[in-house]
Amino acid sequence: MTLPAVPFRRRLLLPVTAALMLGLPLAAQAEVAFQYDLPAIAPEVASETQEKPGWATERFAVAAANPLATDAGYQVLRAGGSAIDAAVAVQMVLTLVEPQSSGIGGGAFLMHHDGDEVAAYDGRETAPAAVNGELFLDEEGEPMPFMEAAASGLSVGVPGTVRMLELAHAEHGRLPWAELFGPAIRLAEEGFAVSPRLATSLESEQPLRDDPLGSAFYYPNGEPLEAGVTLKNPALAAILREIAEHGSRALHEGPIAEDLVARVQGHHSRAGAITAEDLAGYEAKRRDPICTAWQAYEICGFPPPSSGHLTVMQILGILEHLPEVETPLEEGVPGEPWLHQFLEASRLAFADRGHYIGDPDFVEAPGGDWSVMLSPDYLALRAGLIGEESLGSGGAEPGNPGELATAWASQPEQPEYGTSHISIIDEHGNALAMTTTIEAAFGSRILADGGTGLAGGYLLNNELTDFSFTPQDEAGQPIANRVEANKRPRSSMSPTLVFARDGDSRGELVASLGSPGGAAIIHYTAKALVAMLDWGLDAQEALNLPHAITLGGPVFLEEGRFPSATLEALNARGHEASERELVSGLQAIQRTETGFFGGADPRREGVVMGD
Repeated sequence: MTLPAVPFRRRLLLPVTAALMLGLPLAAQAEVAFQYDLPAIAPEVASETQEKPGWATERFAVAAANPLATDAGYQVLRAGGSAIDAAVAVQMVLTLVEPQSSGIGGGAFLMHHDGDEVAAYDGRETAPAAVNGELFLDEEGEPMPFMEAAASGLSVGVPGTVRMLELAHAEHGRLPWAELFGPAIRLAEEGFAVSPRLATSLESEQPLRDDPLGSAFYYPNGEPLEAGVTLKNPALAAILREIAEHGSRALHEGPIAEDLVARVQGHHSRAGAITAEDLAGYEAKRRDPICTAWQAYEICGFPPPSSGHLTVMQILGILEHLPEVETPLEEGVPGEPWLHQFLEASRLAFADRGHYIGDPDFVEAPGGDWSVMLSPDYLALRAGLIGEESLGSGGAEPGNPGELATAWASQPEQPEYGTSHISIIDEHGNALAMTTTIEAAFGSRILADGGTGLAGGYLLNNELTDFSFTPQDEAGQPIANRVEANKRPRSSMSPTLVFARDGDSRGELVASLGSPGGAAIIHYTAKALVAMLDWGLDAQEALNLPHAITLGGPVFLEEGRFPSATLEALNARGHEASERELVSGLQAIQRTETGFFGGADPRREGVVMGD
């Protein structure tokens, strides 16, 4: 067994399952009830970045954004569970220990490979049946301020994470559904140490203090919880017990659902429109992934309503048609010549993203096929627009990849936030990449206790603010990502699985990766793919690289990570570049000759574990 190199754990024994303690063979472990052991994990020290060593494993690996969540998945895998089993356990623990980023009150996209087939499981939230394109317009018909809309009942979409995981587990689970909730339930009942990241998020947060339950739970005596304080969540434990026993119906019907509806419809500032019928009628979907050839690889990602894969692969495809930069890395960081090409490709890809992509049940793909946006001929035309000078803010216009039955208007830029990412590869030949979210930090800032009357609970999403606040442009042309009843908002989440290409066939799995970060997820994922697959960096080295992004307007470089000459050179080309904090949360696992190697983003608390 290879012990995971978790610095703060040092020489403490790793938790083991009853099956392993009895010396049962791996094949027999799935027949033994999974037993969770509380791990000896303390919070990481608070710092802006935390050096991560990278983790080598031989048989399986799990990467998640919090050590307690990673450990829960690790214990499931050691008990013979599948990647899906581990993902269920990880997500439930994240609901408890990283509530600001994801949870049972939100949505998720999951890419899965069973050794043969690649599938995309869609647990994206949906808009209530009673809403329309004017949802986020004020009394004068103008878009509301973002936070006014987000921290309210208006922003809450029908959650889909639990129902999606239930669908995936029914097809690929090996351990019983109920047992996978054991880690989160026990941690919720016995308590966990508040992490530095959660404590910092609470300290800088204001709207959550205005929620009665949220204020009482996270701000006892009016002050935010401090790092290291033991926090118990009896309400969440009770809710998870119900979901463990009765499945997703416990969340979508009955008392827990009734409580969710009451908290949204009874919001103290702006009431939302979710009904019991909306919750009961939610359906998770199994979609066909989009798999795209790039260099010697096949890169598989999520189709719309995610814009992630299409936009990531437009960026990579455009770069392929530009002159090769001989030295993309200069003194260990991306140099200005490569950054210029990357940022210009991003401008063009985001112009297409804002114009064309939306829920495929409501929005027709250009030419009737989303892959038309990745046509080599089309991307070559787009690459031809890139010169020595930047196109500048607003200078990149959407292209024409295929005929449309309806002409869409481009969506104005607006904030996108949030999210967490999980990558898992099990010993049975299954792999997954799952990006999960409640959108902004702490979502809609509504804490729901499921009607239990106990302390704590789970946070509801503000996912509807991922729709365009304006339904049409000044000329009256509709925006593809406008609010519509029962529609899924466009997302940037980019869970990605990479395979080797064996002629025209898919070869073995190469990597699983993804990141949180709002719209910047696309840049983080694209750069990590280039670094791992083109530059030959290992997963940890790729995730350590500094970031550079543009959504089509100004350029932002990760603060303090690039030479001043790089910023000056980009500005000389017309990029309007400046520095800011760019906090990704990348997780990546790649196949090696001896097993796997995992990396976790140094900007967050995540770790990788495996045997």
